[in-house]
Amino acid sequence: MNILNIIKNLKVGLFKKENIYFTIFIFFIFILDRLSKNQIIYNYNENLIFINEFLNFDLIWNTGIGFGLFSSNSEAFYNFVTMLIGSVILVLTYISLNLDKIEKIIYCLIIGGAIGNFYDRLKFKAVPDFIDLHYNSFHWFTFNVADIFITIGIISFIFRSFFVKS
Repeated sequence: MNILNIIKNLKVGLFKKENIYFTIFIFFIFILDRLSKNQIIYNYNENLIFINEFLNFDLIWNTGIGFGLFSSNSEAFYNFVTMLIGSVILVLTYISLNLDKIEKIIYCLIIGGAIGNFYDRLKFKAVPDFIDLHYNSFHWFTFNVADIFITIGIISFIFRSFFVKS
C-alpha cells in the first residue's frame, strides 16, 4: 500500500460519523488528564498531599516512558523516544479506524492517554506523575490519569485478545 492510499483511507476513515464520536471520546480523556495534571502542577505546594493511608499526591517529573522506564538525561534519547511515541499514536489511530466499536473504545482509551502524556513531553519535556498508591512502606510506581486510561486499554486489549473469540 503506498502513502497516497494510506492518506486517502485516513481521510475517509476520520470523517465517518462513528469515528467522530470516538475522536470526541479521545478528546474527553485528554481533557480529564489535562485538568488533573493542571490542578497538581499549578496548585501544588511542593509538599506531599496526604489523601488517606493508601493514597498520596506527590508530583514527580518523569522523563522516561511508563513507570519511569528508560529515563535518561540524554536529550537525543528523549527526543527519539518522544518521536517513537508520536509515531505509535499515529499508527494506533490508523489501525483503529476500521475496527468494531468495542475495539475502538479500547484503542481510544490507549490513544487518549497516550496523547495526554505526549502533550506533556512536548510542553514540559517530562510527564507529571502524581498518584502515589502505597501500603505501609511499599509504594507502587507513581502515575497519572493518562496512565490509568492507557492501562485499562491495554488490559482490555489483552483480555479481548486471549478470551474473546472474533
